[in-house]
Amino acid sequence: MLKERLFCFPGMPAVWRVLLLWVCVCIWLPAQVHGALVVSRRDALTQMVEVYSVTVDCTVTSRFAHTVMTSKALNKANTSQEIFFEVELPKTAFISNFSMRIDGQVYVGEVKEKEKAKKEYEKAVSSGQTAGLVKASGRKMEKFSVSVNIAAKSNVTFVLTYEELLQRKLGQYEILTRVKPKQPVQEFQIVADIYEPQGIAFVDATATFLTNELLSLVEKTVTDTKAHISFSPTLEQQRKCPGCEGTIIDGDFIIKYDVKREESLGDIQIVNGYFVHFFAPSDLPRVPKNVVFVIDRSGSMAGRKIAQTRDALKAILRDLHQEDHFALILFDSDIVTWRDSLTKATKENVAQAIAYVTKLRDKGATNMNDALLRAVRMLVRERDDGNLPQRSADMIILLTDGMPNHGVSDLKRIQDNVRSAIDGKMSLFCLGFGNDVAYSFLDVLSRENKGLARRIFEGSDATLQLQGFYEEVSSPLLLEVDLRYPDNAVDFLTKNHYNQLFNGSEIVVSGQLTNNDPDNFLVEVFAKGPEEDFLVQGKARVVNLDLIYPEKEYIFGNFSERLWAYLTIQQLLENSDIGSQQEKDSRTAKALDMSLRYSFVTPLTSMLVKKPETEDGPSGPLIADKLTEDQRQKAERHGGASGSHAARPHTQSNSPIRKAQMRRGSSRSSSNVDGDPHFMIELPERDDALCFNINDKPGTILNLVRDPKSGFVVNGQIIGKKKVVPDGKINTYFGRFGIIHGKLGVRLEVNTQDISVFYDGKQLNLLWSDAVSIKETNMDLSLTKNCSLTVTLRHSIQFEVIRHTKVWKRRRDHQDYLGFYTLDSHHLSASVHGLLGQFYHGVEFEVTDLRPGPHLENVDATMYVKGQTLNVTRHWQKDFSSRVKDGESIPCWFINNDGAGLIDGRASDYTVSGLFKTVF
Repeated sequence: MLKERLFCFPGMPAVWRVLLLWVCVCIWLPAQVHGALVVSRRDALTQMVEVYSVTVDCTVTSRFAHTVMTSKALNKANTSQEIFFEVELPKTAFISNFSMRIDGQVYVGEVKEKEKAKKEYEKAVSSGQTAGLVKASGRKMEKFSVSVNIAAKSNVTFVLTYEELLQRKLGQYEILTRVKPKQPVQEFQIVADIYEPQGIAFVDATATFLTNELLSLVEKTVTDTKAHISFSPTLEQQRKCPGCEGTIIDGDFIIKYDVKREESLGDIQIVNGYFVHFFAPSDLPRVPKNVVFVIDRSGSMAGRKIAQTRDALKAILRDLHQEDHFALILFDSDIVTWRDSLTKATKENVAQAIAYVTKLRDKGATNMNDALLRAVRMLVRERDDGNLPQRSADMIILLTDGMPNHGVSDLKRIQDNVRSAIDGKMSLFCLGFGNDVAYSFLDVLSRENKGLARRIFEGSDATLQLQGFYEEVSSPLLLEVDLRYPDNAVDFLTKNHYNQLFNGSEIVVSGQLTNNDPDNFLVEVFAKGPEEDFLVQGKARVVNLDLIYPEKEYIFGNFSERLWAYLTIQQLLENSDIGSQQEKDSRTAKALDMSLRYSFVTPLTSMLVKKPETEDGPSGPLIADKLTEDQRQKAERHGGASGSHAARPHTQSNSPIRKAQMRRGSSRSSSNVDGDPHFMIELPERDDALCFNINDKPGTILNLVRDPKSGFVVNGQIIGKKKVVPDGKINTYFGRFGIIHGKLGVRLEVNTQDISVFYDGKQLNLLWSDAVSIKETNMDLSLTKNCSLTVTLRHSIQFEVIRHTKVWKRRRDHQDYLGFYTLDSHHLSASVHGLLGQFYHGVEFEVTDLRPGPHLENVDATMYVKGQTLNVTRHWQKDFSSRVKDGESIPCWFINNDGAGLIDGRASDYTVSGLFKTVF
């Protein structure tokens, strides 16, 4: 194997590359550097790099979080090795510091204006030095990555610092740390200290990977104003099993908390010459809302998107309060209203609306302009006619997945039309579904009209994303909130007027004090409530953190100033594309100046990381960028890393830098098998999929899923086509499934004719022509006539078996076969395996070097996965889970040769001797 790999990369210098991945924190060693020899974690040489420490230290002071992530590694080999350090951090955070310590020498990242940093980078590339731009993102997180060549027997310590103001959503703050060590680490620790002078109401800490054994290791100490959370498993406690190389720690460590809220004025803190005002009064009655849902039903919404929209709308309608008013406008080429006016949300009206939504179907083009103007006119007319409560919130919620292409299609003209029509009278919220939508257009459209935009990512959880957004804005408590401070006492004030305060959220205002009289700092808040105006006033309090936390006087530093700077920069960036060109330029210049002054990596700056020289000569810099949501979307749309450039560093100085599009996948997956047999691994967080076929003879039984911890097993038997085609090719399908859950005592046998269920000592035989719904203590079973079987096993798994009949009319022939779809597998243990099960907890991969395939309609690429370098092709495969009759075509990267290189081992390793074989 070693000789084969060396042959694949002739002329390569004797430098082994090993990847150290630390995601908020992550460490991994699979191959993924193009043009270089990379050691898979299964090779013995990987053991020559020891990652011996991974720590996360988060300090939160008055919602402002300061996180330091540190990882240490030792190169035990006799040759130098390239080590990569990669971190996932929240999109809302700003990186503020990075350093590498190599044999006592410290290399520190420097924040520069983005254009200047880019020129330095390009100069390094043109002079033949190696360099790399590193940036990528997922839904909530974004990635920071650097690499460095470490000499034999040398140590390296990576330290990354980032800062953010925690946002309150649905009544709580969240600190999310993604941990994927991939191997047990000698020192592994997550520590969070929360300091809230306002008082702590509650603190919860959990993780997606916590077992009963690990749960007790989460230590939590909470006093009135401080919380300490730590998680530090030993080397052995991290292992999947005694002696195993793999680690059970793989997922998100999540801390949620809230503060006490006793005063309606909120909490105003003055620290070191800066003030911050947190406003989120408790026990306020909600303001009734008048909401018009404007729903895109054009042809591009076909398939799963329209089905998920239907499901979300039905749930949202059920959540309307009786004092609310609502309307439904559907648009394609035409504009259709459910009713011509807003309707009160009585039970009867909501039920009728749900029945109407159930019939929602896709067709036609996208006439967004006329749909929005119809919604505005409807609200204005109803308001003018006195049909709506005087003290109520008017809002429009737009859901679309594409570009306007019928009627008015010029984006700037649509923005002007809508802004002129709304004229500040209502709020517009825009939801962009998928990657084909013009997100920057929707973002400006919303912010110009007192609202906000949100991306809805395609995936199995899109319905939950839609419902989650609505929940955030469904309960306004106050309207036109004005927070006032003495004119002669403050300067450089952040935004202090908000159109709404929603239940569970928080308004934060900060500024710099200009006098030395904080004791007479008077604060007033004016707003409109549901029944009367809201007016409170009072004095700020000077917070002496040294007295509240006497043992920690050294940790707070200038946090109040940095909180103000963070908030100011965020708000300047948010409005940098609104208003006149002079206003846009002024905001951009101020945001850039402050980003440089406070060393924040923002969309206007980059962090330049200069690397030490290697035995092959000088090493070029790497650049860490921060992207806007629009830039991320454009990169994802083109299948590349989330950046305008995507290149990886090489050790050879005489080799040109190949710029390649890269795609990384690492998230929970939905693993399915259907057809002839086609295996598909869907990765919702990456909006991507992997697929492969298994070709074996009829009668072969393959293990699809096995979870030793729960005893859950799925085996599938291959059947052949009834008639063999003249060329002798045998088409094969899955015709039988054997499904067992040892702990729950459940056994199912599913074939193309009937279904046998064994549970709790009872046996039930069903035909596909039956329509049955069964609810037991640990099992729910639903059989849709001649269609699908859905099974939920409590605290374990949910799956669906679909029965197909393929018909060849000209041959007067048909074939019955089955498909298996995993709907929810997150309860299964980290040791789950099988042809499908091995992907339930995600897979790390990277796609590069996109190029035309032998067939013009296909795209070929190079994939780095599990230490292998594979040639893959862009394919389309059918997913029948949401559209059982016709299926939905899903793009995926196809791996040839029975999935070789993607699946662990060979396909023949998954062959079992019986349909209910449980011992492997």
